[in-house]
Amino acid sequence: PNIHFCTVRDFDVLCRDANIDVLARTVVNSRHEGSWSMKAWPNFLGEVAIYHLTREPAEMSRFVLAGANQAKLQEMRALLTDKQVELLSQDEFGVDAADETGLSFVENAIIKARHACRETGLAAIADDSGLEVDALDGAPGIYSARYADCEGPGADEENNLKLLSELEQAPEGERSARFQCAIVLMRHAADPMPLVCQGAWEGRILFSPRGENGFGYDPLFFVPGENCTSAELPPARKNALSHRAQAIGKLLSCWNYPH
Repeated sequence: PNIHFCTVRDFDVLCRDANIDVLARTVVNSRHEGSWSMKAWPNFLGEVAIYHLTREPAEMSRFVLAGANQAKLQEMRALLTDKQVELLSQDEFGVDAADETGLSFVENAIIKARHACRETGLAAIADDSGLEVDALDGAPGIYSARYADCEGPGADEENNLKLLSELEQAPEGERSARFQCAIVLMRHAADPMPLVCQGAWEGRILFSPRGENGFGYDPLFFVPGENCTSAELPPARKNALSHRAQAIGKLLSCWNYPH
């Protein structure tokens, strides 16, 4: 069952992607009859490669994830389980964070991906994501991670406290919000056409935090369809629903790296 045939031209392509043990080569011309006729094998005119495919596991492709958020790294690794991908943090290469000077999630994701490519020499995946609150005209938006001008372990709590303060006068019916994610796959630093995908997750902001899972604004983000906050969802369930999961799902549906 592991004996295969293809044209030599196609064989050269296969050799780049699999461990091939060549058994023989033969010539089949347009006058050959029987099982190798034109009708049965229209693509096997001319030289044909006969080979045995050993089906050894493909070598994993190495990608760098732009950014230093370890929770996001673990979440993305889980979402990319089905791909032959080794996802590394740019911290492992000693790469500092890029200056996020864009005015949109897409712009910042591209900036971060290009920076990671340039500094590591690897293909990069970057996302820029955040929370949009309708009552705040889309804030905190691209500033979600630094909404309270705070960094380090206590930043999430400070950001949540500021959000609650800004929404103090907003009734339940005016607390609609959504998480947005723009994710970029960039093949190299000069990539003129990076793959860009987007996902959105609708919900509303509670009056107090609930749940211990997740990170960022998860304890305040109520998911109506699940009747709980994002921080109360099991990680596997969150990874099936979230804005990042939706964006990565679109990325995977378009995945043809490295071709």
